[in-house]
Amino acid sequence: MAPKDDFGFSRRDFLKTVGVGGIAAGVAGPPEAGAQTAAVGPGAVPITLTINGKAHRLEVEPRVTLLDAMRNRLNMTGAKRVCDRGACGACTVIVDGRTIYACSALAIEMQGKNIRTVEGLSEGTVLHPVQQAFCEHDALMCGFCTPGFVTATVALLERNPNPTAEEARKALDGNICRCGTYSRVLEAALSAKGVKRG
Repeated sequence: MAPKDDFGFSRRDFLKTVGVGGIAAGVAGPPEAGAQTAAVGPGAVPITLTINGKAHRLEVEPRVTLLDAMRNRLNMTGAKRVCDRGACGACTVIVDGRTIYACSALAIEMQGKNIRTVEGLSEGTVLHPVQQAFCEHDALMCGFCTPGFVTATVALLERNPNPTAEEARKALDGNICRCGTYSRVLEAALSAKGVKRG
């Protein structure tokens, strides 16, 4: 027989106890389907988002990101889903004058804030000065990252109308271009004129 340890409990006693408990659980079977508890947590809640100066009322679950609310519920597809982890900048929007990644912000937390997207930059068919500079400097290749870069550049120039190259690089370092057109993006950011302070 196995020697008992200092607590008066042997390995054999332990295995007997665990074995009996396992058998009892197996005999009892799983709980009835009706006995299961319902999922905990609220469903969709009404929110109002102010995007590009317009109030949008919608119902979303508390877990829905700003990016999902804009793209899937409001059909605003300028902010792109690429990494969905706040690492690439393709979903950059301006909230109360600061850039954020829409994939990392909950829509419910954006109530009462002023949200600006790339869709709200131009006035009709007249491009925003930053958009115009991106076109003039051919600062886009496939164009997928362009809305995020444009939005981040607008936020930079509204805070600092005459940034140095280093300041522009730092402000745009959260945005990734897989095509590698960084030098042209920087040229466009430094040449954009007529950006009003936000």
